[in-house]
Amino acid sequence: MMIVLSYDVDTTDATGAKRLRKVAKICESYGCRVQNSVFELIVDPAQLVALKEKLTRTIDTERDSVRLYRLGSNWKPRIESLGRQLRLEQDGVMIL
Repeated sequence: MMIVLSYDVDTTDATGAKRLRKVAKICESYGCRVQNSVFELIVDPAQLVALKEKLTRTIDTERDSVRLYRLGSNWKPRIESLGRQLRLEQDGVMIL
């Protein structure tokens, strides 16, 4: 299923900056960054549970927020993009 994940981490102190880097790194391991704090992830249910556990352990639940939007399996017609496009779409083919 396709998940759009966005986050806002309070970086008013050094611990916030460290959390921000950790959250970004976790998200990068599951999908593709489409904007600074927005990722598109293609995950199965078990991966989604693991992702949520990692993020919950990383963020400060009083100061930070993470939002997940489930687009499901038929996600392609639900995404519209204006302006600069990604170099590689989430399910695109990469030839090395």
